[in-house]
Amino acid sequence: MVNKKDLLKDVIQHIDIKEHNVVKLVDSMEKMAFSARDLNRAAKIYNMMLEDKNCSVILTLAGSLFSAGLKKVVFDLVNNNMVDAIVSTGAIMVDQDFFEALGFKHYLGTPFSDDNQLRELAIDRIYDTYIDEDQLRICDDTTEAIFNSLEPKPYSSRELLWEFGKYLDENGGPKVDDSVIYAAYKKNVPIFVPAFSDCSAGFGIVVHQHKNPEKHVSFDSGKDFLELTQIKMNTKETGIFMIGGGVPKNFTQDIVVAAEILQEDAPMHKYAIQITVADDRDGALSGSTLKEASSWGKVETTYEQMVYSEATIAMPLVAGYAYHKGAWKNRESREFQKMFKK
Repeated sequence: MVNKKDLLKDVIQHIDIKEHNVVKLVDSMEKMAFSARDLNRAAKIYNMMLEDKNCSVILTLAGSLFSAGLKKVVFDLVNNNMVDAIVSTGAIMVDQDFFEALGFKHYLGTPFSDDNQLRELAIDRIYDTYIDEDQLRICDDTTEAIFNSLEPKPYSSRELLWEFGKYLDENGGPKVDDSVIYAAYKKNVPIFVPAFSDCSAGFGIVVHQHKNPEKHVSFDSGKDFLELTQIKMNTKETGIFMIGGGVPKNFTQDIVVAAEILQEDAPMHKYAIQITVADDRDGALSGSTLKEASSWGKVETTYEQMVYSEATIAMPLVAGYAYHKGAWKNRESREFQKMFKK
């Protein structure tokens, strides 16, 4: 009989773009074809965002990215001033980043598991990765404790994720040296999770509101939209670096239209790249092209590039290329979080 310790022993290792100078490799792809040439152009466009002194960079994240070993990539983007705001799914920020900041890990698994056996052992599977369900419940409980400590009122996800960073700071810091939430807290990079209930924070808020039916914390998605739109209105140009699609993608593209509705002179996103495996033929948001977004007045088509590739392959190459090109060394830090501090 396999026991839990037998399965939860080999830890996922987060790739470090600082250790691998991929500039020559990515440059060589320019003379290739298909996805290689697309990736080369995307990497160059991301580097252009960092070189453009008027451009603020918004990173969007969807999919099981941090559990798959991409957390340190995003940590380095935040820590080295290569991104100015993040829009993410809740699972990435809470169930994966905050979860590891509490001292827990993701483990190497296999898609050929006996899932009934995993359920009996309280092991959750993300394709070929395992996570301890008992530890995930501790993460749920910790989010509830944070909500219980706050003044009962509506909050944007940005406000709450800042509180998550504050919680880590006031409790001895994260148990790892690459927490994105904590790095963003320290660097004043706002993080938005428009669908915040769809993660451990959702379980935490359910328990919190159940126990406090009259006065409780709630999630204000309208405030999320307004705050990210305000960031758009307070910068001259924007570039979006999108991993996956879904709500983070559409939410970030929509702020251009929202800014126009508020009668601001808001240009479309000047730069845009997306790494995705989604198709566009069924009209699905995750696969809709950046050229399609131009018809909505959201993205200019001069510097846009779709890369049809799985994120664990393409993201380290695009991010690593820009890191080793070094344009970030001369960037001015935006610190958009300070826009909202009282």
